[in-house]
Amino acid sequence: MADRVVLFVDYQNMYRGLREVFHRPSDPPRAGQIDPLHLGQLIVEKSPFPRDLAQVRVYRGRPDATKDPRTYAANLRQSVAQELSGQGKVTVIARPLRYPPDWPVRAAKEKGIDVALAVDFVMMAVRHEYDVGVIMSTDTDLVPALEAVVSLGGNPRCEVVAWTNPRAGHSRRIGVRRARVWCHWLNAQDYEAVADLTDYNVAPA
Repeated sequence: MADRVVLFVDYQNMYRGLREVFHRPSDPPRAGQIDPLHLGQLIVEKSPFPRDLAQVRVYRGRPDATKDPRTYAANLRQSVAQELSGQGKVTVIARPLRYPPDWPVRAAKEKGIDVALAVDFVMMAVRHEYDVGVIMSTDTDLVPALEAVVSLGGNPRCEVVAWTNPRAGHSRRIGVRRARVWCHWLNAQDYEAVADLTDYNVAPA
């Protein structure tokens, strides 16, 4: 029987990592976007083991509709598009961004995204909702969640994803000391296969 795979994507962390490894700061904002379903399918297809993609769970911040309506609209359009094209397998979990008193001098920040991902990663493992849980993030705050699932004894299994570029080197990856957590190193060709070039700042006609 094929293993059920659930991919947990820390979207903004992944987006920043992609831009650092493959892009210039001057590249348009859509550079670094990916299609979550295509990413999950790619990871499953590259495995030498029989696997089925059960879910892709995308964790991200959501701008305030009154403070920043344009960015809010783009964020919502992208999330809706990801779920609609996800063949019932993509779920976007969004939490409100936190705005500092001097915004927009200082940027709004995500709050609670890593906690939401970590809790789901552990609880879904305990409830046996996946056989392989794959985290797409380089945030070391997620290491305790990896450690917790590793401590279950290998059922389910944990894996992570990171990017590699011969010109820029490897991005960071997270792992667990004294435990083998497999890393899917994805290259430029993989990125091209899952890239989403849609400009979500433009409302559909």
